[in-house]
Amino acid sequence: MRTLTKEMQAQLTPEKAIKLLKDGNERFINNLKINRNLLQQVNETSEGQHPFAFILSCIDSRTSAELIFDQGLGDIFSCRIAGNVLNEDILGSMEFACKVAGSKVVVVLGHTKCGAIKGACDHVELGNLTTLLEKVKPAIDFEEETRENRNASNPAFVENVSRLNVQLTLKQILKKSPVIAELIENGEIALIGAMYDVETGAVAFYEDEIIHAENLESAQVNS
Repeated sequence: MRTLTKEMQAQLTPEKAIKLLKDGNERFINNLKINRNLLQQVNETSEGQHPFAFILSCIDSRTSAELIFDQGLGDIFSCRIAGNVLNEDILGSMEFACKVAGSKVVVVLGHTKCGAIKGACDHVELGNLTTLLEKVKPAIDFEEETRENRNASNPAFVENVSRLNVQLTLKQILKKSPVIAELIENGEIALIGAMYDVETGAVAFYEDEIIHAENLESAQVNS
């Protein structure tokens, strides 16, 4: 597998970048990982990097983006925080990845059975974690399907909140980052949510909710 060069990165469209991630996850769940010479990739990326994607995911030990998408050194930016929530530092990192380093797609990746989501659903308070979990509260408030047992003991409620948390994070990115919005408007990048299943290893992309140049205006209205 060749290490990404600037020329290879430039030839990618957002759609092709998403397909690379899909293909990588397909290899992962079929245990067909590409045989890479990682030491060679260390050498080939020593003068620079040209990742094609920015993945915002959870710190959960089961959700390493490089592994579940079968990517090598220099292929993706991986940003991890409990509950895959958003803050200004993450936005700045995302803007660097796309505007400066040339990444073609931003993926907000949630996962099933998320401990941070469960903690937020149970209103856990613990030091600085309290402030982090507050960022999940809007997703809990938006969940209207569940009338009873609105806590971590209800798996359906937790998964609903996880999906809403991804969706609301996408909207926050659009609202809070004119840099990202402009790149989408120019067709340079796309923004998409996804969910990783910790039981199967499969990633489900929310393709019907992808944000790209064609639907940016309506996405901004609804954000």
